[in-house]
Amino acid sequence: MSFSKKKDPEKDKVESEQNQPQAVPDGADVIPEPAAQETPGLVDAKYAAMEGELATLQQSLADSQGKANEYLDGWQRARADFANYKKRIEREQSLVYQNAAGSVLKRQLEVLDDIDRALRNRPQEGDGALWAAGIELVYRKLTSIMENEGVKLMQAEGQSFDPNLHEAISSEESPNHDSGQIIEVLQKGYLLGDRVLRPALVRVAR
Repeated sequence: MSFSKKKDPEKDKVESEQNQPQAVPDGADVIPEPAAQETPGLVDAKYAAMEGELATLQQSLADSQGKANEYLDGWQRARADFANYKKRIEREQSLVYQNAAGSVLKRQLEVLDDIDRALRNRPQEGDGALWAAGIELVYRKLTSIMENEGVKLMQAEGQSFDPNLHEAISSEESPNHDSGQIIEVLQKGYLLGDRVLRPALVRVAR
């Protein structure tokens, strides 16, 4: 014969309510359960990993900056080399032009010399004077063209002799001139820019 324990309904109800999760009233602060604390060894490992990653990034940045500076320096040197090359080409082209122009203009100086000598003995009256006036206009026009091309007449008479500008035909005594002073210009000298297109032929006092 078995005996069963008689259940108490009220007791069971109380136990059931105790086992149910408690409802949180509206507006009440919920206090979270404390998180499980990490062990010191795990924290140290994470910091070490972060420091290693930071060091790697810093090294990568330094390498990138070094390459950027190297490329910038190379670009600046290439730019300077190109600028120097451009200037050198321009100087060479200018020199070639001056040499070619000088060769052509120098031939015209003989024409100027001939006209100049003819005008020194020009007739002063009659048809000859009219003819000489026309020749003088041609002489002035040719001189103007030469000046526009950069040809300048060299002022030599009365100046001190300069072997870079003048060519001495004779050296003689002259009481009216200092030693080394140009007495007379036998053939006019001309400059093309800063270059001597033709030296002046002169007589020099000694």
